[in-house]
Amino acid sequence: MMTLQLYNSLTKKKEPFIPIDHEKVRMYVCGMTVYSDAHIGHARTYFSFDMIKRYLEYKGYDVRYIQNVTDVDDKIINAANEQNVDALQYSFECTDICLSALDDLGIQRADLYPKASETIDDMISMIQQLIDKGYAYESSGDVYFSVEKFPSYGKLSGQNIEELESGARIEPGEKKRSPLDFALWKQAKPGEPSWPSPWGDGRPGWHIECSTMSAKHLGLPFDIHGGGMDLRFPHHENEIAQAEAATGKPFAKYWMHSGLLTVNGEKMSKSIGNIINIQDLLKDWPAEVIRFFFAKTQYRKPPDFSIDALKDAQKGLQRIYRFKEVLESLTDRKGCVLSDADVSDEDTELYQMITSFQSSFEEAMDDDFNSPKAIAAMFEFITQVNGYLSSHEHPNPDVVAFALDTLLKLGKALTLFQDEKTTSDDIVEAVKEVYHTYLPDKQPSGDVDSMLEELLCVRQEAREQKDWARADAIRNDIECLGFEVQDTTDGSVCRKLR
Repeated sequence: MMTLQLYNSLTKKKEPFIPIDHEKVRMYVCGMTVYSDAHIGHARTYFSFDMIKRYLEYKGYDVRYIQNVTDVDDKIINAANEQNVDALQYSFECTDICLSALDDLGIQRADLYPKASETIDDMISMIQQLIDKGYAYESSGDVYFSVEKFPSYGKLSGQNIEELESGARIEPGEKKRSPLDFALWKQAKPGEPSWPSPWGDGRPGWHIECSTMSAKHLGLPFDIHGGGMDLRFPHHENEIAQAEAATGKPFAKYWMHSGLLTVNGEKMSKSIGNIINIQDLLKDWPAEVIRFFFAKTQYRKPPDFSIDALKDAQKGLQRIYRFKEVLESLTDRKGCVLSDADVSDEDTELYQMITSFQSSFEEAMDDDFNSPKAIAAMFEFITQVNGYLSSHEHPNPDVVAFALDTLLKLGKALTLFQDEKTTSDDIVEAVKEVYHTYLPDKQPSGDVDSMLEELLCVRQEAREQKDWARADAIRNDIECLGFEVQDTTDGSVCRKLR
């Protein structure tokens, strides 16, 4: 079996993954600052590390996964003030909204979500350690980390301190000695949440919370620290400086950064107006389609979001599910495990297709979680087995069951084949909305199958009138609901994909 290799942002190369504590993996990923709805950029990052966790578990590792929640921050305070509400209550409600959006997308929760507001004492303790060791200083109620005191600053991002200093300046109101120094503690301001400290009432800086939480809940050093590529500098660089200066221990062994998502080739930003919230996207697209779209790009690469890309992901999923249904129709066995000795000569060809697929899939994922290559192996497997089944009318049901079990097991490592959160009421309302679009003068029955049948009739009429644009629009809208439209010799039919 190939050793898992991952790209370490700290060393700038692929390395064999060797956990510090044998079969146990400790992983920390920077979480959301909860001041607005979760968007598809968040989804991209947390999908990536969910998939990474799932594959590590597939490999037999026991994974402890921590993801923080930044619930004390300038953006939160500003948003709460705009609504004239308490900042901590505002962030509490936002946390639930953001995590629920990821739930609805089918992204598994981390094992623990420590909050900044609940870790204040620990942060104060680490800040005091930094002051005592000469790495930090107090200045009129603020506390700053002295970058020049940490000689290896820049080792993650490759930044040069001299070059950084030449372009840096101290902003009005800042009380630091050097432009590169960053805040560990901020003096209290009117209308902001604050806590008592040895330096006066105030609140923590952003960077200190992750150093504190990871050290507290995972111990140092731990195996994997992850986050979006945009956090590499200065956030992750500052985390390393704080944690290693305070404790004298290495921080994280492997650093992993996910590529930043673009939308139709452009960076996602408020100024452009192309930020897409997860819940808004889920109104039009099944969660599994969105996840499969993410899986089609290797986690370190920047995926480009577009409707065409979602359509392409949906077509790929349809092919996978059609194959799954074919296998299910040929066997009623569950969880079949076979070895070479169990397979007769006449079943060897199919058995070797299955084992070859598993090997190719694992080889791809062992190469820095190369999910698009793993998906390509899955499609090649589907092509081969479909070809085999076309010439073997009665395949061995045990070997077919082994093929199905392998498909499900490996697919789940990519987040496929999981129970989706969409409720029956959600489906009914979504189908009704499409129904009203094409049959505005009719009252829908409320029965999903009946409404879909009527929509297929409208589509057939459009096809007969050669109104291909209308026929394609109906088909696309139905498929966006999570159904597949198949045109057969007996007419069109709808099938639920999940």
